[in-house]
Amino acid sequence: MPHASSAADAATPTIAGLAHIARMVYEGADRDPFVASLAARISNDARDAAAFMDLSMLLQLTGNREQGLAAQAQALDMAAVYRCVHGSGTGLRVLALVAAGDFMSNTPLDFLFDGSDTTVYYVYLSDGVRLPAPMPQHDVAYVGVAESDTNRPLLGALAGVAASWPRPIVNANSSRIAELSRDHMWELFRFVADVVAPRNARVSRAELTGMSNDESELEAVLPAERYPIIVRPLDSHAGHGLVKIEDAGALQDYVAETDAEEFYIAPFVDYRSADGCYRKYRIVFIAGRPFIAHLGISDHWMVHYLNAGMHESEEKRAEEAECMERFDEQFAARHRDALGSVASRIGLDYFAVDCAATRDGRLLLFEAGTGMIVHAMDSPELFPYKQRQMKKIFHAFLSMLGEFARGEAQAMG
Repeated sequence: MPHASSAADAATPTIAGLAHIARMVYEGADRDPFVASLAARISNDARDAAAFMDLSMLLQLTGNREQGLAAQAQALDMAAVYRCVHGSGTGLRVLALVAAGDFMSNTPLDFLFDGSDTTVYYVYLSDGVRLPAPMPQHDVAYVGVAESDTNRPLLGALAGVAASWPRPIVNANSSRIAELSRDHMWELFRFVADVVAPRNARVSRAELTGMSNDESELEAVLPAERYPIIVRPLDSHAGHGLVKIEDAGALQDYVAETDAEEFYIAPFVDYRSADGCYRKYRIVFIAGRPFIAHLGISDHWMVHYLNAGMHESEEKRAEEAECMERFDEQFAARHRDALGSVASRIGLDYFAVDCAATRDGRLLLFEAGTGMIVHAMDSPELFPYKQRQMKKIFHAFLSMLGEFARGEAQAMG
């Protein structure tokens, strides 16, 4: 049933949102008019919270993270609730419980509502789960806080909120979100034969230095493992600081070249296909059902879609298109039991994984979480098949939310 805007809506700061700003940056559009508009609004009204929030997102997406977080802090000093309107805004009303931080701190919901008429209310939580009053009217709520070391206390505090929430709530079991840290997620699959989830250990800088001087200390943390290993700073994303370490000398060099204080380490698993390429799949789970979001194909073990050569290779795009077109009958069928285990053991209504297939045909899990970006920003001329697939994902996500709102869905957790 369509919803009319209320007086409360008019008083709620309305933002352009992540998806709108990200598309502008991703497509290389002229940002000057948008920047000028934000500057003029702030000049005219130093308490324009929405302008500061949009400025924060623009700064983050253009490589100015600290400035962006400073602008966000200014916004949150003025308002804790922000409205983002998709399309006509007359469709589902979604209230998202989110944390302050960069755009990786929460589920990037804006992308998932692309092409819809959804209105989203982002409620930024502070001091535990102190909620602003009054709360916006909504049809369904969503726990948008993603797993990170910073967010862990907030996820813990949220665990008791869902039971008394007045409306249906998606991903209500926040403790399951917290379990998706790299050093905990792998334990969910220790005894699942069809899934390879390499042990990840969290270590301090001092411990990593000790490993570089004494290989027995490495074995104590990663039993029965040897070099090469994978090392990354805590809470890093998109491969920042991620390296493959071949021996103790290389580990010594790595420690000397980074100033991070904590790290994750894991054994390196060689997942090359027969043709020598590495293939990494991003798979979204919606109400337990897997959907392929992208397939990156690269000759380097660290596969990121943007640097995998997908834009340059028609052959790679053709393979990705085939994977998307026949995902249910091919990849999902081959890994049916493994994907079923992933859905049930993680037990959230919505999450995503980055994964691959091992040489012996098992599912190799790299990462799982609710903060991974799933978008439809790729060129429709170059990636026409992705537009179809993203619409399928977005429709499934919106349908799930609608079922929750009508009380027809059972929460996974």
